[in-house]
Amino acid sequence: MPNAVLTRARAPAGTVPDGPPRLAMVAGEASGDLLGAALLGGLRTRLPAAEIAGIGGPRMVAAGFDARWPSETLAVNGYVEVLRHVPAILALRRQLVRWLLTDPPDAFVGIDAPDFNFGVEKALRAAGVPTVHFVSPSIWAWRGGRIKTIARASDHMLCLFPFEKDIYDRAGIAATFVGHPLADAIPMVPDTAGARRRLGIAETGPCIGVMPGSRQGEIHRIAPVFLEAMALMQQREPGLRFLLAAANETAASLLAPLIATHPQLSVHVIVGDSHGVLEASDAMLIKSGTSTLEAALFKKPMVISYKVPWLTGQIMRRQGYLPYVGLPNILAGRFVVPELLQHFATPSALADATLAQLNDEVNRRELTAIFTEIHQSLRQGTAHRAADAVAEVVETARGRRGQAR
Repeated sequence: MPNAVLTRARAPAGTVPDGPPRLAMVAGEASGDLLGAALLGGLRTRLPAAEIAGIGGPRMVAAGFDARWPSETLAVNGYVEVLRHVPAILALRRQLVRWLLTDPPDAFVGIDAPDFNFGVEKALRAAGVPTVHFVSPSIWAWRGGRIKTIARASDHMLCLFPFEKDIYDRAGIAATFVGHPLADAIPMVPDTAGARRRLGIAETGPCIGVMPGSRQGEIHRIAPVFLEAMALMQQREPGLRFLLAAANETAASLLAPLIATHPQLSVHVIVGDSHGVLEASDAMLIKSGTSTLEAALFKKPMVISYKVPWLTGQIMRRQGYLPYVGLPNILAGRFVVPELLQHFATPSALADATLAQLNDEVNRRELTAIFTEIHQSLRQGTAHRAADAVAEVVETARGRRGQAR
C-alpha cells in the first residue's frame, strides 16, 4: 500500500474527505496479527477501496495492510517483564497518536493489546475519531474494573466469545459477538493421518505434540521442564514420538541446545506449522494461551501448563476470578482438561497427566463431544461479522459528517 496512506492534508471541518475510507489499526504480536488478517479479509469485501495502516504483522501485510511499525514491537507480557520496555512503548504510543491526529482516519480499530490500545483509543475518541476494539479483555476472568476504561475508550467492542456480549450490554457499551476466526479456519473433524503425511512422519503409533510458547522468556521458563517431562514419558513408553512446535527459526534456535541435552528423545521439531503439530498429534502438552483454544478446536486431549516469574504469578493469582486459566476450561465452564501451573508444573506431574490424556479413550470421546460443541458455537463467519460491524461504524461516521456540510 502506498506510503501516502493517512498522510493527506486534513479536510476542512464539517466536510466529508474525498476518496476512499481510511482506517487505522494496531495489532499486538502474533495473535493480534491473526485476528487483524481475518478482519482485513472481510473488509476487502465490505470496503474494497479502504486504505488501512498502522501497526501489524506479516499476515496483515499479506492482506494488504500498510504496517508502519511491526506488531512484534508490542510483544511483551507480564507485569515484571514489561517494566523495562515501558519508556519505549509509551514513546511509540505518543508517536502513533501524533501521527493519527495529524490527519484523523475515519475509524480506529485496536486489535487486542488492551494496555496499549486503550490509551490510543481514548486520545482518538476525544478528538472525534470513532473507535472499535477487537477482542474483549478477559474482564470476566480478572481486572474487571477495566470496564470503566473500555467505556471511555471504545465506541464498539467486537467479542470472540458469546458470553462476553452480555457483559457489555449491561454496561451500556455497544458490542457484537463475531465468533473466533480460528473456528472458521480449523476443520470440524481433524485429519490426523493426513497431517502426519504432510509432516513426513509415520502415520501409525502414538504421538504427543508439545508447544512451549514462542517468546524467549516462555521458552527459557517452560521448555526445559517440558523436555524433562518428555524424557520421563519416553522412558515409560519407548514407542512415543514427540512433535515440538517452534514458532519460527529464532524459537527453533533457542530450543536446539535444550533438545541436545536429551539425545534419547524421539522428537521432530516443526517450525512455523503449529496447526500441523496439533492436527498430527494424539495429545498435547501445551502452554496456556490461544494455542489451547486451537488444541480444543482440533479436538485434542491436553495438559495446560504455564510458568511466569514469581511476582507476576502472585499478582495474577490475587486478581483472578476463575479457578482456571485455560480457554477450553473457561469455555466449558469447568475443568475438562488438567492445568499444572507454576511450581505444580514438575516434570513428573506433567508426564503423569499427559500420558493419562493420551491413553484414556473414554476421556478422549468425552472431550471430542465437548470441543465439538465449543467449535460450533464459535464458528460464526468472523471475518464478515467483524467487517460488517467496523464498516457500519465507518459509514455512520462519514454519513454524519456529510449531514453536517
